[in-house]
Amino acid sequence: MITIVDYGLGNIQAFMHIYKRLNIPCIRATTAMELELAEKIILPGVGAFDWAIQLLQKSGMRETLDRLVLEKKVPVLGVCVGMQMMARRSEEGVEEGLGWISGEVKRFDDAIFTTRTHLPHMGWNDVAFEKHPLFKDLIAPRFYFLHSYYFSPDNQNAVLGRADYGGIFASVVNNNHIYGVQFHPEKSHHWGVQLLKNFADL
Repeated sequence: MITIVDYGLGNIQAFMHIYKRLNIPCIRATTAMELELAEKIILPGVGAFDWAIQLLQKSGMRETLDRLVLEKKVPVLGVCVGMQMMARRSEEGVEEGLGWISGEVKRFDDAIFTTRTHLPHMGWNDVAFEKHPLFKDLIAPRFYFLHSYYFSPDNQNAVLGRADYGGIFASVVNNNHIYGVQFHPEKSHHWGVQLLKNFADL
């Protein structure tokens, strides 16, 4: 059972539509009780880091989410801001992140990247992957991005995928059963559908 965390942000219906087409059981969780049933979790997100963290706290699901992911080791996929929330903190705000993957979220910076970037990074981009079941049957994949901040992990071994926007940045991060993607698979046509299927199959 795929459970999508509905705390007020993210393209919930798009994920549910894809899994319905794939004939993979999927539910939306708006309460801690509904979340308890999760066998795999998708944590979506759009917008600002602090707003997302605050909404998650107000939803009453934060404690259950932490327990399922950190203690019961339920596989989880964070998407866009849902991925960024997995870091310790973000330069975008002052709230503490979930801290599931060691790293920080940083703003694209001309001092670091080789070419001047125009923010937000919006549109289609290539993603180069490490060999991993999450990327099974993905050939020359392109994904849809919309963001001005990127995940900077403490350890480069946490990076499973990279993209280039004036410089190389982590577009997929991982810590054991915890995965995060900066792009939007739910908006990325057949490549996104395949990635979501692969996550369900992990």
